[in-house]
Amino acid sequence: MKRILPLLLLALVAPLLAEDRDPAKGIIFCSYNVRNYIGRDQASVARKTKPKPEKEIEALIKVIREINPDILGVCEMGTQAAFDDFKARLEKAGLGYKDSEHVLADDEDRHLALVSRFPIVHRDSAAKVRYALNGTQQSVKRGFLDVTVQITPGFQLRCVGVHLKSKLPTPEGEALIRRHEAAKLREHLNAILAENPSVNLLCYGDFNDAKNQPMFSEITGVRGTPGHMTDLPARDAYGDRWTHHWPVADEYARIDYLFASPGLMPEVKRDTATVYRSELWEVASDHRPVFVTIVPLEKSR
Repeated sequence: MKRILPLLLLALVAPLLAEDRDPAKGIIFCSYNVRNYIGRDQASVARKTKPKPEKEIEALIKVIREINPDILGVCEMGTQAAFDDFKARLEKAGLGYKDSEHVLADDEDRHLALVSRFPIVHRDSAAKVRYALNGTQQSVKRGFLDVTVQITPGFQLRCVGVHLKSKLPTPEGEALIRRHEAAKLREHLNAILAENPSVNLLCYGDFNDAKNQPMFSEITGVRGTPGHMTDLPARDAYGDRWTHHWPVADEYARIDYLFASPGLMPEVKRDTATVYRSELWEVASDHRPVFVTIVPLEKSR
């Protein structure tokens, strides 16, 4: 039963192979922290950086293949060489993607990336994002991934991916850094919404914090206002919402999110928001993927 339930759930939200699905009837967007997809070219004793083991990579590709997303945004991707390896493995698994984005920001090892079955028509990623903290200039280490994807002739989806500061301690205070990064993200979202209040905007990624923390309210904004970003609360086949296991504290928490703009909400099938439960999840990553179905019901504005 443990194995059957997730497969039954996927049968409901992804009954066809992605290449056979009509995008006008719905596409699957998935967000996934793939845990240190580091290539051998990045191995560093000084930074304790190790290549992702083959066993983990094989499990990761299998999990993604089971979900079969049309657009996949990932955290903790390595260099361009590692990303090329990742894309080649996806293609070998029958998951051919036509377009991609890879953001090389200030983190030396871990980057944001995205693959899409649809063409990317605008690229607005920000690799150099700065903020002031204690009298010094700091950077949002992974930057912001920002692309606009042409789903159908009349529908575009703008995807903004993030990976906020981890919970690992820093002298400046990891929670304070995370809040500053969230504030810069909100500025980025505000600029997009100011330019086009009706934009189909999806913000996703690893936010490294719980719903009751300042990060969450910073990003969602004020409920009922034109700039409010709606949280899409996902759950797995058993009703569990956690997306991450932190072994140090043996803590299971929901820290990976999907947020939708007012313009996108009519196209979101909220009941499909899913935390994918796979028997391979812990081999593949310390995170579980989150996905949702979006049905283009209106023309891009």
